[in-house]
Amino acid sequence: MKKMTPELLASFSDRTKLVYAGRDPSEQFGFVNTPIYRGSTVLYPSTAEYLDRKNTRFTYGTHGTPTSEALETAWSGISGAAGTVCVPSGLAAIAVALFSCLKAGDHLLITDSVYRPTRTFANGVLKRFGVETTYFDPMIGGGIEALMRPNTTAIFTEAPGSQTFEVQDIPAISAVAHKHGATVLMDNTWATPFFFPPHEMGVDLAIEAGTKYLSGHSDILLGMVTANEKSWQALRTTFDEMSICAGPEDMFLALRGMRSMLLRLKEQEKAALDMANWIKARPEVETVLHPALPECPGHAIWKRDFKGSSGLFSFILKPYSRKAVEAMLDDLALFGIGASWGGYESLITPFDPRSYRTATEWKAAGPALRIQIGLEDVEDLKRDLAAGFDRLRAAA
Repeated sequence: MKKMTPELLASFSDRTKLVYAGRDPSEQFGFVNTPIYRGSTVLYPSTAEYLDRKNTRFTYGTHGTPTSEALETAWSGISGAAGTVCVPSGLAAIAVALFSCLKAGDHLLITDSVYRPTRTFANGVLKRFGVETTYFDPMIGGGIEALMRPNTTAIFTEAPGSQTFEVQDIPAISAVAHKHGATVLMDNTWATPFFFPPHEMGVDLAIEAGTKYLSGHSDILLGMVTANEKSWQALRTTFDEMSICAGPEDMFLALRGMRSMLLRLKEQEKAALDMANWIKARPEVETVLHPALPECPGHAIWKRDFKGSSGLFSFILKPYSRKAVEAMLDDLALFGIGASWGGYESLITPFDPRSYRTATEWKAAGPALRIQIGLEDVEDLKRDLAAGFDRLRAAA
């Protein structure tokens, strides 16, 4: 079998890349997959090689193993990045990325629709370390220039927001940021690099929760950060100094999940669009928040910049009581009540961002629900949810 060089791999489609990226059977005694390498200590053949470690491939477990190298190499190629680091969770990826470009006295801009733990991290840890955060309207686009200060060092984006699904104009925000010498970070977990190539769009540091679509099975915790050439060295240095590396089993499972990731993602995209249109027609529903639907905030930007959509979206009910919503959700057979997404099982959760959004006001006719479409038959999911809507009306 011909050796798969990075140049040869780049000539293939995304679907083919996923089969071959990050593995080299010739280095693993012919076995197809890179195995799990567990270990801390690396032995050297001589004192001279120990003392001169600059050109040594692996030096210590926290700095990398063949398992981590396989995942990092694969994800960098898929993302069009200069490099990738793998950490124990999505929030850890957010933390490492922010620490790599911030210092005491800096000003940080964050979208108001951001993943809530990111907000908690900024308001807690970063504030204690002397970083000031300002939240901005996710639909601000190039108008973000009005919020820039001499000490604005970074802008954190998330497109779409993982609850309310506003799609930000990442190229416009990036243009302003780079004009002022600021770093652009993006949580790209919803779209993945397959539906939104972050570095092509001006993002310097892209964050992915491998817990979600990369895993696909709801059984690992993993975060990845990819960087362009400008931000790569600072990211890698920060990662090495913090040594918050992902576990070998999780990285192995991520590599395994990666091989089928695009097939799952496209199937879940198709089913979610079907379900979103079905939900939109329900009399109990006020509106559906799905970027691929024309009425969703930022749809025009999504259509211009994105190559697809994933299996996660939200919808807003007409005014119903909490008791009615609980009656709807508690007896669902196929939808679990759980906060994550990206796995093979469908999930649904209520949410209310009014208590934590600060730059924009959340106005909704009734309760909001976020829904993740898994790999079940979509007609079964519709029947399950239809029964839930019946219970909602009955309990009103």
